[in-house]
Amino acid sequence: MKKYIILSLFFLAVFVQSQAQTLPQVKIATQMGDIIVEIDTIKAPVTALNFLNHVKEGTFNNGVFYRVVRMDNQPINDVKIEVIQGGVFTEVRFEKIPPIVHETTDQTGIKHLDGTISMARMAPGSASTEFFICVNDQPELDFGGKRNPDGQGFAAFGQVVEGMDVVRKIQQLKDEGQTLVEKVAFKTECIK
Repeated sequence: MKKYIILSLFFLAVFVQSQAQTLPQVKIATQMGDIIVEIDTIKAPVTALNFLNHVKEGTFNNGVFYRVVRMDNQPINDVKIEVIQGGVFTEVRFEKIPPIVHETTDQTGIKHLDGTISMARMAPGSASTEFFICVNDQPELDFGGKRNPDGQGFAAFGQVVEGMDVVRKIQQLKDEGQTLVEKVAFKTECIK
């Protein structure tokens, strides 16, 4: 009887903890299908809240996936990666949106695995609206990775939970120098 009570309390504690830490989800709706991402507001609070604020404020209402990186379209890069990149692209408002503090994977523990969503940036602390989704594991994008010479990596903040087939279809679209010939428009909304 005692074992039953202890086991029941353990499962109850696990259930309560999992319910208390439900992470928000965002739907990225494209004409090719939907991508659902879970946003980790616990491990990457600054980056996650920045993304969620852009979703809520409608920043991505005219968003596009515009860049695809595959093994076959980065001939001058010694360290190759595979991602699709999107955001507001070249709109004037991109210049007016303030950047956020750089949360490294060393700080958050969120690695660039297949389906990880992360912020695009130039220098650390320059990310604002542009983001990418990893296709396959991309450890060179983590803190200490060699894709960016500064070694700070990129700020991962969530994970695709549905729609990696859509991500892979977008990655295979026709590009010129990693820029999609036909951009893939999207809209975002919080669904959970």
